[in-house]
Amino acid sequence: MPPPPDAEARRAVRPVICYPTDTLPAPDMALYGAALETAEVTATHIAAPREACCFEVPAGQFFRITCTGGPQVGDLNLWNATDLSERFYSGKTRALHGSHVSTGDRLWSSFPALRPLATVVRDDLDWYGIDAFGGSVHDVIGTRCDPYTGRLLSGSDYHHCCHSNLTRALADHLGLPLAEAEPHVHDVLNVFMCTGFTRDTGQYFMKSSPVRPGDALTFLAEIDLLGALSACPGGDCGAEHTSDSAPCFPLKVEILRPAPDALQGWVSPSRNAYDRSHGR
Repeated sequence: MPPPPDAEARRAVRPVICYPTDTLPAPDMALYGAALETAEVTATHIAAPREACCFEVPAGQFFRITCTGGPQVGDLNLWNATDLSERFYSGKTRALHGSHVSTGDRLWSSFPALRPLATVVRDDLDWYGIDAFGGSVHDVIGTRCDPYTGRLLSGSDYHHCCHSNLTRALADHLGLPLAEAEPHVHDVLNVFMCTGFTRDTGQYFMKSSPVRPGDALTFLAEIDLLGALSACPGGDCGAEHTSDSAPCFPLKVEILRPAPDALQGWVSPSRNAYDRSHGR
């Protein structure tokens, strides 16, 4: 249809932020940073190329994801360690913090708990910002590569996509059949992945990750967490999304315990206070 006479005026309407965060409780980043300086590694886990690993983090401890052998992106799931129904909510995290997260942003949990699961304390890629293509790092917009979309688009089955990697890792960690573990796998934080949306078609794009060996993303666990991290079969996601030909490298996950009393005054966040009456 031809545009209406007032088309330009309609387009010129200024946007409004949906969820202003002025009243959102802010983490004490100075406290978190100082506590991290005292922290010692207590456990190390490796997500092998095109595979995933699970790890557990007590509330008030840190976990650090590090690029090791070469540029590699990872897909991260998080759950309440004692209640898998409470898990990372990428959509609400995106609504509160934007399409990509960095230092000071938090990963929020699903309804009805809706509370911080983890806080980004240090991001070695925070220098990247937003590039000329509209790309940035650590997105909460991509869902995870999966065999169902692969079957839909190519007609073939690929079993080492991140959804399947996470499913196998969670099943093995909890001793569950794959069919019981799979429903717990959810939309991810794409660690180290550089993504955005094209301006002309609005399509989700990826480009080579700027991550280099030694770069890390470090979080404080706000509650007791179970995590799973997949080393994506796309490698640095600069060419192919799901592939056995892309160069892939392991990702390291370290659990770090701060010194006693280093988080003096910190309290694990309570579940959301909404009474769940829903108007009745």
